[in-house]
Amino acid sequence: MTDINTQKSKPWYFKLHWQVLFALVAGVAFGWLAPAAAEGIGFLGDLFLRLLKMIIIPLIFTSLVSGVASLGSARSVGRVGIRTVLYYTASTTLAIAVGMALVNIIKPGTHLNFADAGSLPEGFSTTSSTLPEFLLRMVPDNIVSAMAAGDVLPVIVFALLFGLFVTRLNGPNVDSVQGLVDGVLEVIQALTLAIVKLAPVGIFALLAREVARSGPGIIWDLRYYFVTVGVGLLIHATVTLPIILFTFGGRNPARYGHAMAPAVATAFSTASSSATLPLSMDCSEKAGNRRGVTSFVLPLGATVNMDGTALYEAVAALTIAQMYGVALELPQQALVLLTALLASVGAAGIPMAGLVMLVVVLQAVGLPLEGIGTIIAVDRVLDMMRTATNVWSDLVGTAVVNRFEGQ
Repeated sequence: MTDINTQKSKPWYFKLHWQVLFALVAGVAFGWLAPAAAEGIGFLGDLFLRLLKMIIIPLIFTSLVSGVASLGSARSVGRVGIRTVLYYTASTTLAIAVGMALVNIIKPGTHLNFADAGSLPEGFSTTSSTLPEFLLRMVPDNIVSAMAAGDVLPVIVFALLFGLFVTRLNGPNVDSVQGLVDGVLEVIQALTLAIVKLAPVGIFALLAREVARSGPGIIWDLRYYFVTVGVGLLIHATVTLPIILFTFGGRNPARYGHAMAPAVATAFSTASSSATLPLSMDCSEKAGNRRGVTSFVLPLGATVNMDGTALYEAVAALTIAQMYGVALELPQQALVLLTALLASVGAAGIPMAGLVMLVVVLQAVGLPLEGIGTIIAVDRVLDMMRTATNVWSDLVGTAVVNRFEGQ
């Protein structure tokens, strides 16, 4: 309780979420008014992201192993896992349904000209994996290689199995292993909090450079598409998720949202749920969620729970279909929903990951990939919005699972 009281006694301008908010506003203004200088300081944002990415793999591994081990029996792990997956599936499906309803009402693709579709961005990969290949990727043939490559999904699978067998075995050696993991986690968390304090500087530099490159006027040409995705994300974040939080999590949405503000604001500015993970875990524990639940639900959610990304993929696919005059019937739209749900699970928690997974959705219903060249212009802004929605959904899920585990 000392830490919470200390946080409350600080002047408002020392609190991280206010600093992040100021950095957001200042970054937009600086990028607009001084684009050349904004490009010059952009490396500070890249440095901040690299610092965060540096600790993602050790944080995910140690937090998951510690979280699974702290839950106790293998039965408890299975119970938490089932509840977590049920929440993730339900929330993502609701998000996709909201997006598809809006895109059928607003029809943003009818306001775009397919002749303006540009080529795919340089370095953009159109390769996709089948379901068997995706399942094979989940099980690493070399865990050290997977960690070195930053491949998060195999690390999560290995950490879950490792933690599960820690709970199944007894003895001083096993206790030593658990103690070592807990100790490393404490050090990583301390390092993480130190890095997070640099968030306002990194966010300012990232946003200033992005505004300098794109310019505020670029949104106008894609305003119907932008509004469709934006309104969908807003409805899911401010209506659907608060209802779930209040009904199943037993929390006051306004108070809980205020406590999670630093994590959501950081997710918005960095467009990376993985990079936001350290701050999300810190906010979750300070809000009263159990450490074991937090350490299990949030690292898993940063990789597999992508509500905003799934909503965006469904809206983008149907917008491109409308843009090219392709009529998608109900069965095809259902396929879009299912594919977006599965693709969001495989999306990495890094900037523009949703754009890569959009290729999978387009290929599933036979839509031209060239349509991506049209909507790429506003993707960065939407990426920030959908990442904030992803992280907010993870934090709501933590509260829901925490409540049922408390019972």
